Amino acid sequence: GDNVGFNVKNVSVKELRRGYVAGDSKNNPPRGAADFTAQVIVLNHPGQISSGYTPVLDCHTAHIACKFAEMKEKCDRRTGKTTEENPKSIKSGDAAIVILVPSKPMCVEAFQEFPPLGRFAVRD
Repeated sequence: GDNVGFNVKNVSVKELRRGYVAGDSKNNPPRGAADFTAQVIVLNHPGQISSGYTPVLDCHTAHIACKFAEMKEKCDRRTGKTTEENPKSIKSGDAAIVILVPSKPMCVEAFQEFPPLGRFAVRD
């Protein structure tokens, strides 16, 4: 992406924080999500990932701890078809649908609607 600067009336730069998202208040405004469902692909992780694991999630400019609250299903990386319902854990090479709960509200969107707000990386 490009870096863009703009001013908003009656908003001081001191009121803005990393991870804030600007949008149109009258047309589908951005909102903080208390939880969200995500497709994850585990690329390089030394052990098993199970419910309760709480790494840092990097999405757009936000860096927020997110808990893997529920493992809904493992799926085939290529076809997307479900291979296991409610798995106990996932490991390197697995793709899964999970419910993530950020430690504070976070602006995320469906990848199909807003790709930059639907793409993230997870790190310890």
